[in-house]
Amino acid sequence: MRAALRASKIGRVLLRYRLDDLLDDTPAERWLKLARPFVPRASAAIAAQSRGARLRLALQELGPIFVKFGQILSTRRDLVPPDVADELAQLQDRVKPFDGETARLLVEQALGQPVSQAFEAFDTTPLASASIAQVHAAILPGGREVVVKVLRPQI
Repeated sequence: MRAALRASKIGRVLLRYRLDDLLDDTPAERWLKLARPFVPRASAAIAAQSRGARLRLALQELGPIFVKFGQILSTRRDLVPPDVADELAQLQDRVKPFDGETARLLVEQALGQPVSQAFEAFDTTPLASASIAQVHAAILPGGREVVVKVLRPQI
């Protein structure tokens, strides 16, 4: 049942980003065509994006494993067209960050104490964001500057 729900979510995301055109002549194409009437049409902003951008956005929405897959695909220009590979290359170092407040809560959960007790300062704006984690600047008691790596939620 869980696999069916996950497959359903993947299908909805593929349709929302109009990626069903990438699945022409595959068994999945038939299922997506059946599901299309039940999924809202792509917004004008999504429809105006290139196919590479739509694929990148869909992979980001589907989560870290899919982002990793996109990162790998970006290096395989023998498997994907250059325009798609160029767009997927953005997944190497320009992944949309998760909310800084969520990062703070995850750090507090991991440390078992409030951020205000563990650090003199903790910047909720990430320095960088990647598929598995993002990093935040912080200052330890005593003034030492550090970088805190925070795993994405559900990892």
